[in-house]
Amino acid sequence: MVLSDVERRVVAAIQDGLPLCHRPYAEIGRRLGLDEQTVIDTVARLQAAGHIKRMGIVVRHHELGYTANAMVVWDIPDEVVDDVGRRLGEAECVTLCYRRPRRLPLWRYNLFSMIHGRDEASVRRRIDELARELGLTAYPREVLFSGRRFRQRGARYVYGSGR
Repeated sequence: MVLSDVERRVVAAIQDGLPLCHRPYAEIGRRLGLDEQTVIDTVARLQAAGHIKRMGIVVRHHELGYTANAMVVWDIPDEVVDDVGRRLGEAECVTLCYRRPRRLPLWRYNLFSMIHGRDEASVRRRIDELARELGLTAYPREVLFSGRRFRQRGARYVYGSGR
């Protein structure tokens, strides 16, 4: 399906995030010269057609005081990694969890999970608790804390602001 001009403009307008206001679709419509219902209908149509897979939130955790950000990499046996990944991903403190191929001999880790906290000590304590709760203490892991933040945003689908 080729997107119409209105569809392209709506996608461009929402991909950087919805306006933080009481009626974000009305505000987008105002910016684009469309009414609120047209914006809502366009987003719904694009979702139904599979062009918009999901809408979510990018939380700027650093601004909220969560400055200790750890990627925990795990070496989980392949025969149980899907189950472990599912359970780990369900943990309240885990904001991201995914499987990647090992890159032997240099990189043995195949499961990645992100945990945020206010300081490194509390994040390390939570990781240890999580490993005990889920029975993961026998599996090797490394905790990699972020050193510098470069950019944080959602996926880009249409280039140009559309505004």
